[in-house]
Amino acid sequence: MQSIYAFVQSQNTDLVTEEKFLSNSMENMYNLYLTLLSLLVETQKMAEQQLTLSQKKYLATKEERNPNRKFIENSILLKLANDPVLEEKLDNRRISWDLDDEYVKIIYREILKSDIYKEYIANDNTDFLDDKKVILELFQKVIAPNEKLYEYIEDKKLTWIDDLPMVNTLLVKMFKKLKPNSPEDYFHPPLFKDADDKQFASLLFKKTILNDEKIEQEIEGKTPNWDTDRIAELDAILLKMAICEFLKFPSIPVKVTINEYLEIAKEYSTPKSSIFINGILDNLVKEYQANDSLNKSGRGLM
Repeated sequence: MQSIYAFVQSQNTDLVTEEKFLSNSMENMYNLYLTLLSLLVETQKMAEQQLTLSQKKYLATKEERNPNRKFIENSILLKLANDPVLEEKLDNRRISWDLDDEYVKIIYREILKSDIYKEYIANDNTDFLDDKKVILELFQKVIAPNEKLYEYIEDKKLTWIDDLPMVNTLLVKMFKKLKPNSPEDYFHPPLFKDADDKQFASLLFKKTILNDEKIEQEIEGKTPNWDTDRIAELDAILLKMAICEFLKFPSIPVKVTINEYLEIAKEYSTPKSSIFINGILDNLVKEYQANDSLNKSGRGLM
């Protein structure tokens, strides 16, 4: 949607360049995922550094000489800190917090202040479920909502701020499903499930743009209270993308298409856009079904 919108707004004719930007944006989403994983590693390292410094104090207290290492030795944090695949990916993609360690300090201080951390440290019980629970809660309630981290992500990459909710959701799901016997590469799912999945965004982008005039004709006459040029530009793009999926992607169920674009409209367009778009798409589906032009293959795709 954003790539098509940018293409239309700039009156660009270089489809290849915009397609490359789209591809790079998806790769950068994976970089965001790795960046957040590495943030957890960096907080563990900072915790260890702080304890080491405390132990070296000339007048160290008894607690400082024998610090509580429960957080540092948290099994989930250790799994990430000792993950050679993660380390290699961070090196290859040049992802590092070295120049932005002030944000690591901010997150670490917020963790120390949280009741979640204090209760975890105070509990003598140590097992995998406790370790997982504290990391999950810290991520959901302390790390992910942090405004300074949000500002950092917003400034770092143009597309990251829109990717953040999806990446956060993925990480939460992964922490919840993590088991003691999870494979070594557990935290390294592929960005795309298969070649078709990787190609989908590019195909949708190109087919929507290249079939613009034909899709425009599909919309005309379906908006009795709206002239085509009065439809909000973003709504028009969402309608065109949905119609493109109806007509050019036989394996995508109609209901899936409608639901997806209604959600996008609620997130990015006007308050009434989802109702407007739903009405247009619903009428189009009925028309397509009547003249047998949907061409959907597979069970349950209507």
